[in-house]
Amino acid sequence: MQGVKRTVLVTGSSSGIGLAIARRFAELGYDVAVNSFEPEEDVGEALASVSAVASGAVRYFRADLADPVQSFELVGAVIAEFGRLDVLVNNAGIQKVAPVEDFPPADWDRILAVSLDSAFHTIRAAVPGMVERGWGRIINIASAHGLRASPFKSAYVATKHGVVGLTKTVALELAEKGVTANAICPGYVWTPLVARQVADQARIHGLSEEQVVREIFLGPQPTKAFVQPEEIAELAAYLSGDMARSITGTTISIDGGWTAK
Repeated sequence: MQGVKRTVLVTGSSSGIGLAIARRFAELGYDVAVNSFEPEEDVGEALASVSAVASGAVRYFRADLADPVQSFELVGAVIAEFGRLDVLVNNAGIQKVAPVEDFPPADWDRILAVSLDSAFHTIRAAVPGMVERGWGRIINIASAHGLRASPFKSAYVATKHGVVGLTKTVALELAEKGVTANAICPGYVWTPLVARQVADQARIHGLSEEQVVREIFLGPQPTKAFVQPEEIAELAAYLSGDMARSITGTTISIDGGWTAK
């Protein structure tokens, strides 16, 4: 940290990739803002796991990121608590698997609100302070589906493509301001979000859940292995360092070779 006490906000960080990222930044000495839509008493185990490795402060900020006002005000609440926000990690996301003709419009709207719109609102709230200090890092957790498409995931694929485009635009706007913006594009990571998709995919494809894991999830990944959340966290930590100052506007894949094909 080179003597500078920095603060990170990780959205959707009560489990999965977001929790791994929050833990890694805690290990590095950041003040960490953990976020989810759940009551604080329901995320006690996650908060304890972050606090267990922290040398800085760890605070929980409840916000439903489907609400644009709560998304924007989340950043203000973090700044009010810690005095600054140096690193913003937009990780929150939800999923629904269904053919496009059967895709419920309400699910489409909520997926876009949580996974794309919230990133816009948190970024616009965080940028002024970062620009004022001449230093900031914006990391958007996109997906291999921000670079490739899969059937039955119209909202998710559209959203992640949007996140990639948003990342590039923000990077260009802030290129001379000391603020970088990058998108990490994981392949399949075994998280609660992925686990919840197994039964849906089995129903749609007429496969067993074991076949879904082997053929649907790991089929596109040449390594035939799930990416681990800690791998995503380590890259996020690197992108937040001073030596990553020239990395901006990029999409970095951690996908077991999926997008190499």
